Formats: sequence, structure tokens, C-alpha cells
Amino acid sequence: MNIHLNMVFYRYIALVFCLLTFSTLALSQKKDFKIACVGFYNLENLFDTVNDTLINDEEFLPEGEKAWVTEKYEEKIANMAYVISKLGTDLTNQGVSILGVSEIENRKVLQDLVAHPLLAKREYKIVHYDSPDKRGIDVALIYQAAHFKVLESSKHPLKIYADEGYRKYTRDVLHVRGTLDGEPMNILVNHWPSRSGGAVRSAPYRNEGAKLCKSIIDSLENVYPDSKTILMGDLNDDPTSPSVKTYLRAKRNADEVKKGGLYNPMEVFYEKGIGSNAWRDSWSLFDQLIVSEALLDNSQEGYFYYKAEVYNKKFLTQKSGQYKGYPFRTFSGNSYMGGYSDHYPVFIYLLKEI
Repeated sequence: MNIHLNMVFYRYIALVFCLLTFSTLALSQKKDFKIACVGFYNLENLFDTVNDTLINDEEFLPEGEKAWVTEKYEEKIANMAYVISKLGTDLTNQGVSILGVSEIENRKVLQDLVAHPLLAKREYKIVHYDSPDKRGIDVALIYQAAHFKVLESSKHPLKIYADEGYRKYTRDVLHVRGTLDGEPMNILVNHWPSRSGGAVRSAPYRNEGAKLCKSIIDSLENVYPDSKTILMGDLNDDPTSPSVKTYLRAKRNADEVKKGGLYNPMEVFYEKGIGSNAWRDSWSLFDQLIVSEALLDNSQEGYFYYKAEVYNKKFLTQKSGQYKGYPFRTFSGNSYMGGYSDHYPVFIYLLKEI
């Protein structure tokens, strides 16, 4: 009996030793990572209240159809600042380091936005160019200068033409080359042509947007091999649309992406019925972030893609009325709703071993 107890005891000690050894090994392999958040947000017609005679902004004036007075403008700025202040904070206290935006009237509205008390401490800087869009809405980039340094920026005109032959003026593609915590990074900010006139009829315009972006990305790959590039924007198309799948050639699965190719983490969300905007009780995922193959390799030094998120929090969702369940918007027609935007923000996390 004593011999049996002794054998059990020694086996127990051996098991404890093995478990402790395994635990120590696991702890010794623990890694620490720096986290960066990169996002995109369609701000839904962020206009100021001042008439610009060079663009069609008349509806967003105090005497315009939307009675766009200072009080509404200031509330809109506060709403946008609140949302942006929350992006990425689940994993990083610094919040979103780089944010592409669309549907902004000019640089001044962004200056007002980043100066808001909820954002001022982050000291966001701005990259903005006026675009030829007939309504005067542009894309832009805001970034925390403590983390991202701009080396150069440029705008690339998206030239599309109606069947009658005249040019249809739309938003440019914004390219920003910089360094994220010292690491080279390229950002492309987009707002492709709308579906006005029907999705099928207008599809060639968005295909042109995709072809322009693919050309820019291929050129970057030639000049900067293994370039880490993030394409973002309101594409007015879903992840499975021809513009994204056929012309950008963005892949659903990371393991299918070849050198110089693109991975679209938003396609899985779309398959699950998760969207960033809604129309006639149907969800779309027009707001996307697509990353280059170089951001998928976590065996190399530097930042790599970790995961994506559609920021569809309850406070951003309409609770009643015609648009119940939709993103809580600023306007329904000309009726002021006092919400945020008719699009949810989207973002990705990047990790970097330290």
C-alpha cells in the first residue's frame, strides 16, 4: 500500500513539474506589440455655413434648403469629433493614428474638427486638396503627427466621361506617402462615383476608380518594392463588386494574395450581412480598407495587419422612425436629425513587435 502511494506521489510531482515547465516556456515566448489604428469615415456632408461661389453648396447655407445654421454646424462638428475620439480605443489609448475622410467641403471644416476639445490633444494634422467635384466635396487625411510623418502627397484625378462624351467631375484619389512610427507607409483615400442613375449603369465609373488605384499601387510597388499600402474609402461598391474583385483584384483570403497583391478583410463582414451603410432596407459595405501583401507578413520586422472592424456601436444607430436600425444620420432629406453620419466608420489594427 505504501509503495503504491509513493508511486502515485512521484507521478503527481512529475506531472506538476511538466506543467510548470510548460507554463514557464509559454511565458518566455510571450511577445509585446505596439498597436496602431488606421481608419476611414464618410462624414456625410460636412459643410460650413459660408457660401462658396465656386461650388454648389447653396443647400448648406443658413438660408438654404437645410437651414444650415451655426448651431447645427457646431453640433455636427461635436458629433464627428466624439466618434473619431472613440475609434480604436478598445485596444490603444492613442486612438486612430491615421484617418481618411470623405464628404468634407474644404480644409476649414477639418481645421474646426481637429481643434475640437475632444481631439485637440492628439494634435491631428491635415492633408487636403480641393477636388473638381461639382458639389465641392473632397477626400482628405488627418493624422497624429506624433506617429505619422508625411513625406509627400499628391492628388490623382479620376477622369470619367458620360455617354455623350463630356467629362463627369468627381473626387480625386488622394495619395499620401509617409512613415508610421518610422516605417514607410502609403495611404490612398477614395470616394468613388456614386450609383446615381443605377448601380449597373454607373458601374463603369467605379471600375475606372479601381483601375486608377491599381495603377498607382503597381507604380508604388515598382519604385518601393514590398511597399506597405492601405487603400481606403467610400467605394460606392461592395467587396464583391467587379470594381473591387476584378479590377483591383482584391482577395477575400489572405493566403491567396500573391506578391504585390491586395487583401480585402471587409469581404468576410459583407458575407455575414454586416454593412457600413443601408438603403431601402438593404445593407451595403461601401466603406472599406484594403491592404497590400507586404502588410500580411508577420514574420518580418515592422507593422503587419491584425484585424478589421466596422464601428457600428448602438449610439451610432437610429433607434426609431423610418431609418430605425440604420446609421444615425444628420439629415433625412431636408429634415435635421441631429445624428452623426449615414455611414459607419471602419478601421483596422496594425501590430508591431517591440
